[in-house]
Amino acid sequence: MKVTPAIVQQELIGLNVKVVRSSHPGYVGIEGEVLDETRNTILILHKNKKKSVIKNTSVFDFTMQDGTLVEIDGKAIIGRPEVRVKKRVRRLW
Repeated sequence: MKVTPAIVQQELIGLNVKVVRSSHPGYVGIEGEVLDETRNTILILHKNKKKSVIKNTSVFDFTMQDGTLVEIDGKAIIGRPEVRVKKRVRRLW
């Protein structure tokens, strides 16, 4: 998979994710499968428990279907998933 700014338009539910940085120290290290996504949060299955992580304060490592590891700032993926998939990408990096 080619890593482009359009990566933030893809569906995130079902991907493996790890929180690598966050202003909330309790979020760092949470990893697992993305179960759900809302406008401001990502719900992750972490050690058989559901953990909700705020997008705005975190940086995520997503493992795509082909095994590519992509680091995405949560600020780039804020918004309702159904709208985010359709909108034009504004480069934040």
